[in-house]
Amino acid sequence: QVQLVESGGGLVQPGGSLRLSCAASRSILSIYDMGWYRQAPGKERELVAAITSGSIINYADSVKGRFTISRDSAKSTVYLQMNSLKPEDTAIYYCKAEYLRATFWGQGTQVTVSS
Repeated sequence: QVQLVESGGGLVQPGGSLRLSCAASRSILSIYDMGWYRQAPGKERELVAAITSGSIINYADSVKGRFTISRDSAKSTVYLQMNSLKPEDTAIYYCKAEYLRATFWGQGTQVTVSS
């Protein structure tokens, strides 16, 4: 079993920045593929950014050039640096860990972009 705890969400003005963190309960980053997803009200959950255990990175087109995913294996933590935030980035952001058929989700952190 793996517990994931997200933090760093909040209210920010358009054009602002936030950094989300996802801390895993044990050292998994060398084996698990990690991802950030988001779900806005009335919409389906969507992939924002992902990093595999082999360090392959993928971004949704809507966040390319603005968001950066990274990880610190020593801290078992994955980050999502979000710059140039837009109102349409408003959502609950979830962290996901996946290995073979095992999938774990965090509880989510709210990001609201509004003036």
